Amino acid sequence: MGAIGVEVEVVPERGQWAVDIIVIFDDGVVRRRIQTYRTERLARISAGYIKRGAERDISGPING
Repeated sequence: MGAIGVEVEVVPERGQWAVDIIVIFDDGVVRRRIQTYRTERLARISAGYIKRGAERDISGPING
């Protein structure tokens, strides 16, 4: 079965900003680090693109 949801987080890490993707499945959750950025603004822009792309790949309505 495919993913049922996706979240993206921007977290501070060692003076930079990291983008993590969290994919929710029926039987568990997978969290992966995508990239780190020097500014929070760049990280948030990237997170938006990543989330929209991931939501496009999930079939069915997105709740939340």
